[in-house]
Amino acid sequence: MAARRETRQLTFDGGFRPALPPVRTTDGHIIEWDRNRIAEQIKKETKLVETFYGYEAADDATAQEIARQVEQRILSLGLKSLSGPLIREIMNITLLEKGMVQYRNVCTRVGTPVYDAHQIDVGKGFEAHDNANLQENAETSHKKKADKISKEQYLLQLPPDLADHHLFGEMHIHDLEYFGTRPFCQDWDLRYFFYYGLMPDGNGTKASVAGPAKRAEVAILHAVKALGSAQTNFAGGQGYYNFLTFLAPYMEGMGYDEIKQNMQMFVYEMTQMMVARGGQLVFSSVQLSPGVPALWQDKPCVHKGKVWDGKQAPRRTYGEFEREVRLLFKALMDVMIEGDYWGKPFNFPKPEISIEPDFMNEREEFNRAHPDLPTFRDLYLMTFDLASKFGTPYYDNQLPAYRGAGKGISCYQCCAYQFSAVADKDSEFDKKLVFDEGRHFSMGSWQVVSVNCPRAAYKAEGSDERLFAELRSLMDVAVDLFRIKRRWMDNIRASGRMPFAMQRPKDPNTGERGAIAVDLEGLVYTIGVVGVNEMVQHHTGQQTHESKAAFRLAVRAMTEMELYARKLSEKNNMTLALARTPAETTGQRFAVADLIDKRYHNFAAKVIKGDLDYALENLGKTRDLPIYYTNGTHVAPGADVPLTKRMEIEHVFFPIVDGGNIFHIWLGEARPDPRGLMDMAMNLCRNTQIGYFAFTRDLTVSLRQFHEYRADKRSIGEWVPGDIPAKV
Repeated sequence: MAARRETRQLTFDGGFRPALPPVRTTDGHIIEWDRNRIAEQIKKETKLVETFYGYEAADDATAQEIARQVEQRILSLGLKSLSGPLIREIMNITLLEKGMVQYRNVCTRVGTPVYDAHQIDVGKGFEAHDNANLQENAETSHKKKADKISKEQYLLQLPPDLADHHLFGEMHIHDLEYFGTRPFCQDWDLRYFFYYGLMPDGNGTKASVAGPAKRAEVAILHAVKALGSAQTNFAGGQGYYNFLTFLAPYMEGMGYDEIKQNMQMFVYEMTQMMVARGGQLVFSSVQLSPGVPALWQDKPCVHKGKVWDGKQAPRRTYGEFEREVRLLFKALMDVMIEGDYWGKPFNFPKPEISIEPDFMNEREEFNRAHPDLPTFRDLYLMTFDLASKFGTPYYDNQLPAYRGAGKGISCYQCCAYQFSAVADKDSEFDKKLVFDEGRHFSMGSWQVVSVNCPRAAYKAEGSDERLFAELRSLMDVAVDLFRIKRRWMDNIRASGRMPFAMQRPKDPNTGERGAIAVDLEGLVYTIGVVGVNEMVQHHTGQQTHESKAAFRLAVRAMTEMELYARKLSEKNNMTLALARTPAETTGQRFAVADLIDKRYHNFAAKVIKGDLDYALENLGKTRDLPIYYTNGTHVAPGADVPLTKRMEIEHVFFPIVDGGNIFHIWLGEARPDPRGLMDMAMNLCRNTQIGYFAFTRDLTVSLRQFHEYRADKRSIGEWVPGDIPAKV
């Protein structure tokens, strides 16, 4: 064996100095070369392969051998200066040459070139147009740098074959930057904060702890701050189920002007609190009913730190606060219709208008006793006035039988994700209704992964059974990702890194630790579908709206996926939901991925929507191209079909895509009559299976003139209810 070359040299005066230059470390020091540091670092860092992959870490002999080879390589280069990152690069090359890919993945650095970092600083480059909610500010630049590093980190931590599914564009891991640290989104039960108070940091060590709100304005501020605090623990939107009913007891006996002032404060607080990820507004929503739902009429109120059940406090039920709920609804609509100081719309919280069987008929006796209060129809009409003016509301249609109105609770939240809880699937449902020992509803999603449906069709080569097999295979991969997500999140939870979600505040009545805020076991795993229209277009030669065969194939494919999701749920002890995800940028990413892949280029070019010519000309220059696959199960946006035809096609998918879907009604620049919109919408609700829909207006705000810009000439929409397709 050749003698080892010594890395410390004897000087004329009998002292020693290193043969290699000193090392500049990443923590800001200059230290002498020591090969043992490399070996120790290898042993420490490769322990991560046990956590992420289940493999063995490097033993001492392996680490020492790698360190020796790194040292020899550095000596051969004759370098005059060394840094920690440079040594790591050489070490990673050595690991790759020895075939130790997993070791390299956990030992490598994550980061970004200086040029890319600068581009982010000036609002260009990495995901510059990926999120319309982000502001142009320094905090956004900081977030994007962190996102870039985190996404690279988690792709390296994933088993390479699973990471490749994302990188190849077969599927998309949503909010990848938070994959290892946060659940996705959450819909909150406001009673929790009205009983326990507010602990913004989740443990009381970094923030002041507030007791239960005793006054209306404090209750409003607690509701606002709870959502602002929650977004530090979640990757997606935050919302409140049954918002007005739970808030109503605080408004008892209050005049309308004061109620409106409170609602104005709530809206302005939510739209001026630039505290969410990257200095953006909290992506928030509130479910709004025009009266107290029948399910809650006889349930005890929870507010001021007590359950008003006749034990902790005199019995009071939510049904006693019908007046306050109606006035709160009216006040919130008045505030939103007025807009802000410039007359602009309020983007948050998203008003989720609940169309429920309970409110299809008036409560005539109550109306006669309170002629000064708005009726259900009056209140619903206000929402369509808001829709006509700004396109702000989203409508949660709970009339179709599959929605299960009256059998449980259900809500749409965070851009069309649907969550529910029903008595026959939740053994504690009845106890949650009465807030027994702090039990409450907790609905949300762990993670969303979308699948590239057109890619499955390209691989199927015309075979229906192979197409369904390809889709099932992608769902299997999604489940593998979900299992890894949950394992990583168990580690995060054990490390105390989700304090707000895992908080257990002091019970204001017993002094004991209260109920945990979020029931992680109740969160669902969401599989999103993208490009169903292009999938059937490639497979049959026609788009969903162009032939019955294409439409039937789309329905069959979604049904196969929904049935398989049930099997996977049972097999893996997790609740899977199939959804149309709000995945416009994912539709672009999938289209670009298929266009740059030689195996699918020609197939994709025939079905891709958007400016294909421009995309082909600039394919090698940028991947931010104006092309896309149609989202979810929608008819292609550019298809020349009337609204009723879109309804007839798209409504069929709502009961199948049970994790969430949306139907878009585009208004353009027109501002139609609210009564016409309401008539059409109510016909849609009663006669189709569409569970969630929105009216979208084109709106331009002049920043110099501080008001909505209106062109001299604009199209006028003539809205007639028309023929609504019957239920299938």
